[in-house]
Amino acid sequence: MLGKEAAARLIQTALEASTADQTEVFVYAGSNALTRYANSAIHQNVTESAIEVKVRVALGSKLGVASTNRLTKADIRKVVESATTIARLQRENDAFHSFPTALAPPEVAGYSKRTATCSPEERADVVGEICGRARAAGMQAFGAFTTSLQEFAVANSLGVSTYFAGTTADLHAVVMTDNSSGYAAQTACDVADIDSAIVAAEAVDKASRGRNPVDLASGEYEVVLDEYVTVDMLAMLAVLGLGAKAVQEKRSFLTGKLGQPIMGPNVTIWDDGLNREGLPLPFDFEGVPKSKVVFVDRGIASGMVYDSLTATRDGVQSTGHALPAPNTLGPLPLNLFMAGGDATKGDLIRSVKRGLWVTRFWYTRPVQPLSVMVTGMTRDGTFLIENGEVTRAVRSARYTQSYVEALNNVELLTKDVKLLKGELFGAFRVPALKINYWRFQGSSAD
Repeated sequence: MLGKEAAARLIQTALEASTADQTEVFVYAGSNALTRYANSAIHQNVTESAIEVKVRVALGSKLGVASTNRLTKADIRKVVESATTIARLQRENDAFHSFPTALAPPEVAGYSKRTATCSPEERADVVGEICGRARAAGMQAFGAFTTSLQEFAVANSLGVSTYFAGTTADLHAVVMTDNSSGYAAQTACDVADIDSAIVAAEAVDKASRGRNPVDLASGEYEVVLDEYVTVDMLAMLAVLGLGAKAVQEKRSFLTGKLGQPIMGPNVTIWDDGLNREGLPLPFDFEGVPKSKVVFVDRGIASGMVYDSLTATRDGVQSTGHALPAPNTLGPLPLNLFMAGGDATKGDLIRSVKRGLWVTRFWYTRPVQPLSVMVTGMTRDGTFLIENGEVTRAVRSARYTQSYVEALNNVELLTKDVKLLKGELFGAFRVPALKINYWRFQGSSAD
């Protein structure tokens, strides 16, 4: 662990070395420990540690960014010099006015010593539970268990000074038979909150139900979507349209729709980096405290996230959602929540006359960003529901569907919500959904 004081020393060295009009320093230190397993046996234990110092400088409105993982004072001074040289070679940036000024982020707990110090033996015990249950069912288990510690520190020449340390434990399991598979996952700040027995039971159950699948005919189906699917939906919404840059460039589904209904009245989606029920991060990569931002409030388009550049364009305050520079994507929500309803997953299944129960999506890609039209495949457990009962497994199926349209047709949401880490970014706390129709193009080859 680098620690707050060591991060501050690195930052101070960079700030003292800079002759730029404004200087910003970001320090990241991370340790990721991975236990990977296949065929019900651990085959990899690895720990990766990294430290990066990133310097961004402003010469008027010209910006330059450089980074290093070499931490001597000479190397820190060199990276400041590199950022300054890059800035001199840039064009004036009319969107830039200033780096953020000092605002103290609130204190929020997101660190667990048990997670930060989790040993390979402890991770092996968790994996052993899953492998043992799979073997007992005559199946094979595959997956990974990761425990990580991440430290973030941001400071600038205008008085910003922030530091946060957070931990994550993330367990994934795929259990397979000769012609089926089942998936389950859990995420937590504290590794003690990971329940491998629950993960194993869920994955084994899906693999058992999935034996001897049949082909699915093309058409529109009612669907029950597990929480893993809800994560994919929110992640796609976030990347394609929840940031101010996408709205300003008129490529977001929110463009021109604020204050108007865009989803069903039972859909509320927001971002909150201070909520301990997620994986909190109290400030962004410019050191701006995170604000809670509601994107959809009972179906009404309500807001978007900002960083300092996009906030300047709209004449508003940053919401604290900047990504590390250089950043072409714009601001992005990293702590997404979706409100649950009052149903159980059993209620969702019993409400379906003829439809599908989907465990998760795979290889999802946007087709039409403005409507968030996405194509992808189901995976690791897709089941036919008839008259409120799960009757048989179906092979993985391809779909093409607007996620915005689908969220206009949510009939039921589970009361229970689940914390999950995104495949590519962020953390999500979401319910399972029953949606009245979803377009499938039939079964696809795995």
